Amino acid sequence: MVHCCVLRVLLMLSCTPAWPAAVFIISEQQQEKLFRPESRGSHLRVRRGWIWSQIFVEEEDSTPRNIGQLKSDYDSGDFTIKYILSGEGAGEIFIIDEYTGEISSLQPLDREVKPYYTLQAQAINRRSKQPVEPESEFIIKVQDINDNAPEFINEPYVSSIPEMCPTGTTVIQVTATDADDPMFGNNAKLIYSILQGEPYFSVEPTTGIIVTSWSQLDREAKEIYLVVVQVKDMLGLSGGFSATTTVTISLTDVNDNGPTFQHNLYTFAVSESAPVGSTVGRIMAEDGDVGVNARMNYSLEDLEESSTFTIHTDPETQEGIIILAQPLDYENKRRFVIAVEAINENTDTRFLSMDQFSDRTTLKITVTNVDEPPVFSGTPYIWKVLENAQTSTQVGTVYARDTDITNTAIRYDLSETPDTQQMFRIDPDNGTVYVTNLLDRETAAWYNLTVFAREILDNQLSSSVSVLITVLDINDNPPALAHDYQPFVCEDAQPGELIELISATDADDPVDGQHFYFSMIPDKHINPNFTIRDNQDNTASVLARRSSFRRQEQTHYHLPVVIRDSGTPVLSSTSTLSIRVCVCQPNDHCPSDGAQTHTLPLDISMQILLGLAVCCITLAVALVLIYKTLFSSRALELMLENSLHFNWAVLSTLVLAVRKCKALQHEKAAPGEPKAEEFSQKTLSFSVPEPPSVPLRRLGRPSAACIRMSLRHSLLLGPEHQQFQQFMAERLAEADADLDADPHDCLHTYADEGAGSSAGSLSSLESLTFDPCGTLSWDAGPHRLRLSAWPAPTDQTSF
Repeated sequence: MVHCCVLRVLLMLSCTPAWPAAVFIISEQQQEKLFRPESRGSHLRVRRGWIWSQIFVEEEDSTPRNIGQLKSDYDSGDFTIKYILSGEGAGEIFIIDEYTGEISSLQPLDREVKPYYTLQAQAINRRSKQPVEPESEFIIKVQDINDNAPEFINEPYVSSIPEMCPTGTTVIQVTATDADDPMFGNNAKLIYSILQGEPYFSVEPTTGIIVTSWSQLDREAKEIYLVVVQVKDMLGLSGGFSATTTVTISLTDVNDNGPTFQHNLYTFAVSESAPVGSTVGRIMAEDGDVGVNARMNYSLEDLEESSTFTIHTDPETQEGIIILAQPLDYENKRRFVIAVEAINENTDTRFLSMDQFSDRTTLKITVTNVDEPPVFSGTPYIWKVLENAQTSTQVGTVYARDTDITNTAIRYDLSETPDTQQMFRIDPDNGTVYVTNLLDRETAAWYNLTVFAREILDNQLSSSVSVLITVLDINDNPPALAHDYQPFVCEDAQPGELIELISATDADDPVDGQHFYFSMIPDKHINPNFTIRDNQDNTASVLARRSSFRRQEQTHYHLPVVIRDSGTPVLSSTSTLSIRVCVCQPNDHCPSDGAQTHTLPLDISMQILLGLAVCCITLAVALVLIYKTLFSSRALELMLENSLHFNWAVLSTLVLAVRKCKALQHEKAAPGEPKAEEFSQKTLSFSVPEPPSVPLRRLGRPSAACIRMSLRHSLLLGPEHQQFQQFMAERLAEADADLDADPHDCLHTYADEGAGSSAGSLSSLESLTFDPCGTLSWDAGPHRLRLSAWPAPTDQTSF
């Protein structure tokens, strides 16, 4: 017999008559799978299977009640089967009657907290503890009820839109949520609506998008709108929950308004003494827009085209500031009428058809009178007067007037300065300036006068003007030499040689510049020594007419020079040049006194100078002794011979000392320093004179007389004499051929002592030819020369 066992589980919902019962049927295949023979005993072969479905329980039910029942076919009512419940909430939220299998809920459930519970059911035999039914899983689902109201998220809602935007412009979207189950019934189905804000705005019911519903939203009329939006669940049916939110909507500005003046006429008053650049007044045009849309520019339309005022916009307040552009004069113009236009800086093309982006008004500016000082006319005053003008000569006239309506009389006076009051005066009634003293352009070439004009009724109101008077030059100063010339002429000057280049100066200042003419004094006799050549460039050259000037004959020449100017009348002066005759040195240099000077080399040591002084003293002593011993010719011959030997020895010693000193300095000179080559060559090339090898001959009276005769004869010969020129030519040839001669810049002195003298020559030119070695001692000790023995005194010789 095949047994078809059906396990029924009756689910009962207490106090809910409309709640359906759920019956769970287990098919034979499931029974065979779940109830195996070994679970019931080996002699039973029953195939059983369980199919569990959901058990529903309503949320928020606070009363404990049965929600269902487990029932096994093996349960015969003898309580041998025990029902066991496990899983989520078993024993706490859900309990099962182990005898009857009834399931009960102990506390209210909240679907929003937990929407379902998963549990396990098992039926066992109480005695054998063996399962009668296998353990199976089932679900208890909490059924939703409308217990949650919808809520708006992302609050607060704030948005802005441009004013005058078209209808249907999206403003913002509001969003609400409902915690109830959106899949069960209409508990979570929401509907949006406008409670406040119509007819300007509307909301789409299902999406919550707020849009404009009117195109004439004007910010200037109302800038902020508060729109209240409501949301309801249950599709808006009665019994549902609702919520509201407020959306703040502000209108942003667009340039839909132009400037507008509040008055058709604006009046201002300004003093005629107001400085240029001062503010006359301010005007302002109203503009309902804000920000950049309210920026405007002002312009003036001067109906009289005087350009006396200007206007510009204050960037902070958008006011038009009226500025004085030119000085005012109450007497010339007392009132100005000007049109002003204000126009937006930025315009919106959408509103150009409205033609309302500019406005016009009128300004009336009145000038107030101020008592003004006199005003000079005809300025600037620049006058000219000749320097030879007589006193009381009229120079010019100044004119001032009172520009006020009263036209008060004017009185003139000059500034109190010594120069102006001594030279000029002014007529206090008519303003004429006169010369009061002789003028001299060379002293003052111009005068700057300050003339004051004062109202007679009010001395405090005065004005001044500068008058420039230029003194014109006349030719009243003769020319003169430009410098204190110190000309000189060399003895060897040639005819036509330039002596001096002279120029002239003149205190006058002619318009065409100075032109001077130089000449000599007209005379019957032509100056044989000098002449003057006019160079035609305001200079003149003083030239020599002849050669062979001799200082011994005349030391100075006086040359008168006549200088004429080109003025009217022509003035001239005569200046005298004092020309010195000079024995010129190289490069035509003339000493201060004109005479030739001899200088010693700067590098001669003090020892050499002292040696030369000793030589001079010794020679002087020798000459004194000679004069005292003239009565003894023998004594004279011996003394002369010994004196010559001594002097030549001293001179030789000095020359050799100079050589050694210069050679030592040349060797010790530092690298790069000048070694005085020229001086060394001069010194080292000098030959040591050789003393006479024979005693000086005795000179008799006839021989001495012959020598004196020849000497006097030679002194009578001049440089032009043939004998003198032949002698000089021979000496020059010898000097050029001599390699040991003195340097070229040393002065050679020669003297012709005559020809045919029986006494021979005592010239120093022949005395400087002895051997430098001689009998001198050149060791490091003092130089000594053995002198000849003095002769024994005789009856004819005594010292």
